[in-house]
Amino acid sequence: MKSIWQQILRYFYIGKKDPNAPKTRYVAMMHGMNRISIILFVIAIIILIFKLLRRH
Repeated sequence: MKSIWQQILRYFYIGKKDPNAPKTRYVAMMHGMNRISIILFVIAIIILIFKLLRRH
């Protein structure tokens, strides 16, 4: 079973691509949407941390 961290690295083109993975348009669009959602999640976490730190 693949590690979730390896999959995230592949989304951001940091990790090595799986040669056996299907190369269709739909898979590419899915990876693009996953990239966007991961980036938005990280931005939201950073904003929450800043808000929590400013409160104190």
